[in-house]
Amino acid sequence: MAETIFTKILAGEIPCHKIYEDEHVLAFLDIGPLSEGHALVIPKEPAETLDRLSDEAAAAIGRVLPRLGRAVMKATGAASFNILQNNGRAAHQFVDHVHFHIIPKHEDGSGLKISWNAGKLDWASAAALAKRISDCVK
Repeated sequence: MAETIFTKILAGEIPCHKIYEDEHVLAFLDIGPLSEGHALVIPKEPAETLDRLSDEAAAAIGRVLPRLGRAVMKATGAASFNILQNNGRAAHQFVDHVHFHIIPKHEDGSGLKISWNAGKLDWASAAALAKRISDCVK
């Protein structure tokens, strides 16, 4: 995996405002926040995208995300938050190291703004699609 800003933060080469750390996970404030308290949660294991992350590292992140979400909301007074995780350039990932955003949604409207252009599931082909995906689960 290529060196990224996150590998440099993990190596101590670039400072961060740490909010949590254990043997598998580091969390810190985002330097380009969408709202007060916007934090990043990264695995210490190097992986570009979530599908390349080990089960152990993914589980470690999964264990701390709820606790960190509660902490960010309590510290900032936000009543809501988003968890965002992107994989690949087409999905808006710009740092090639798995990372989760915790983005508080404040009363002033700051936070993540998204447009959800939902389609309709084609029931005629849904069973075949579900089977193709299910068959690929390891």
